Amino acid sequence: MLDTTTALSYRPLLITLAYRMLGSLGEAEDIVQDALADYSLSTSRGEIEHEKAYLVKMVTNRCLNLKQSARKRRELYVGQWLPEPAVRFAGGSGAPALLGQRDSVSGGNPADYIERQESITYVMLVMLERLSAVERAVFLLRETLDFDYDEIASIVQKSAANCRKIFSRAKEKLQGAKADSDEQSARGDLNVREEQAWAFAKAFIQAAETGNSSTLVNMLAHDAMLVSDGGGKVRAAINPIEGAERVASFFLGIARKQALEGELLPVDVSGQPGVVLIREGIPVKVMVFGWDGESRISKIFMIMNPDKLSFVTNGNAALS
Repeated sequence: MLDTTTALSYRPLLITLAYRMLGSLGEAEDIVQDALADYSLSTSRGEIEHEKAYLVKMVTNRCLNLKQSARKRRELYVGQWLPEPAVRFAGGSGAPALLGQRDSVSGGNPADYIERQESITYVMLVMLERLSAVERAVFLLRETLDFDYDEIASIVQKSAANCRKIFSRAKEKLQGAKADSDEQSARGDLNVREEQAWAFAKAFIQAAETGNSSTLVNMLAHDAMLVSDGGGKVRAAINPIEGAERVASFFLGIARKQALEGELLPVDVSGQPGVVLIREGIPVKVMVFGWDGESRISKIFMIMNPDKLSFVTNGNAALS
């Protein structure tokens, strides 16, 4: 069997890779569990020279296969598809589970294993959907794990030269998202940014609840965009909403329907400030905010599909 020390040492890296490949915590955890179990039963383990690279290859190939089989399911998805949020509450992880929330098969929350890198924020995860499965794998292996092209070639079964071209093509597709991520990362101390972002997010929600349309519009970039994901299970905007006036009107509308009532808590979502709305002990919305160079809200991602909130666990740090 695979010894506990080895499993624990590679688990964060493997879950992080699988999550970034798939955008799903549950699927990432299942793939890593299966890969580690298969590896522990392998009769050729003693012949493996580079254990980390071998496990990364196992997980990457499983992710590629799953993305291929899930393509049709994604086409039938109702409305906009957003990655499942990997949520950590302010003040750390390890908080008690919320009512009705799902436990990980390994006894821990897979979101707690996700490694935070400023180059792979939630905004970037959304933009990774622009890539093909192979482009995504090559980009992540090179950008986040610093694998050389020969190593990547052995994983995706392409030549090193081809992998270099694939990586270049992927970077071109992600150029806009990377610029946003770098712009946000360049603004001062991370903790100060988070505190300011959470305070700003709370002020935005409060402005919607009080019907202060002018404040909402002033807090939004002129080309602000809202994307919401209800998965056909809760009411959500089917298409993205663009423009400060339209986004503000949307929030004013849902506020009038009491859709923003509940407890707001500050969270880290894949290394990016956000908020979770909790109602009667159940998380009902996770909102992630992106900012422009003038500290205005340029992007809002609202995840409401209950299946994608099943790993969200409660913390004790409320926005105040």
